Amino acid sequence: MKKITILGLILIFSVMMLMGCSQGSGNDELVVGMELAYPPFETKDDKGEPMGVSVDFSKAFGEYIGKEVRIENIGWDGLIPAVQTEQVDMVISSMTIKEERMEKVDFSKPYAKALLAMLVNANSDIETMDDFNEPGRTIAVKIGSTGHSYAEQNLSQATIIPLPDESACVTEVAQGKADGFIYDQLTIYRNNKANPDTTKAIFIPFQDVEYWGVAVKKGNTELLDQLNAFIDEFYADGGFDDITEKFLKEEKVVFDELDFEWFFSDVNE
Repeated sequence: MKKITILGLILIFSVMMLMGCSQGSGNDELVVGMELAYPPFETKDDKGEPMGVSVDFSKAFGEYIGKEVRIENIGWDGLIPAVQTEQVDMVISSMTIKEERMEKVDFSKPYAKALLAMLVNANSDIETMDDFNEPGRTIAVKIGSTGHSYAEQNLSQATIIPLPDESACVTEVAQGKADGFIYDQLTIYRNNKANPDTTKAIFIPFQDVEYWGVAVKKGNTELLDQLNAFIDEFYADGGFDDITEKFLKEEKVVFDELDFEWFFSDVNE
């Protein structure tokens, strides 16, 4: 009898512990997926902790709905599957809202926008985008990125080199193994600044604006409604102005001088 009683108590205690753990992770925590490889939007600090625009944005949303935020660092190709399998509640990772992605996940209203540019080898004779669309030209692109799609749609005469990450693309250009690398304006600006002797930047005219959204699992309307209301309020309260001042002050000055559209300007007008 004593053995049965003790076993019964152990079982009851175990069930209570499991219930407590389940409730804690399910109700009080918001898990956000992002690839921490795109500073200053998604990156790590000196201690290896997540930091950047998307981190602050996600934590502000967590406060808005009363949940603690946990960041999961996931490779780009694994972000949407992580939402679909509920490994994460949402993805905030500078992700462009695209038709093919909307077949797999739902997106919030846009919270930012971006345009593309080209990083070119400094010794190249390329001066405009038209110079790229010729046989013998090689274009490095990050697999699955908007730049990858742009190259496939607009540079059919060139050879496209799909690579797994941004740094590999930059290295190809800097070493003269590729004529150019297509990516967003901020990344191109930063890499040109970091490699002024081996690269130059070419900005692409007459292109459509790409909008970024927060990805959630298909049919999660409750979370989607909360996100859309939060984005409106965050804009109205100057949240993105504060983020710009904290992470992108220098870039904002340069974008204004070049008359580029800013990430957080008139997104939902």
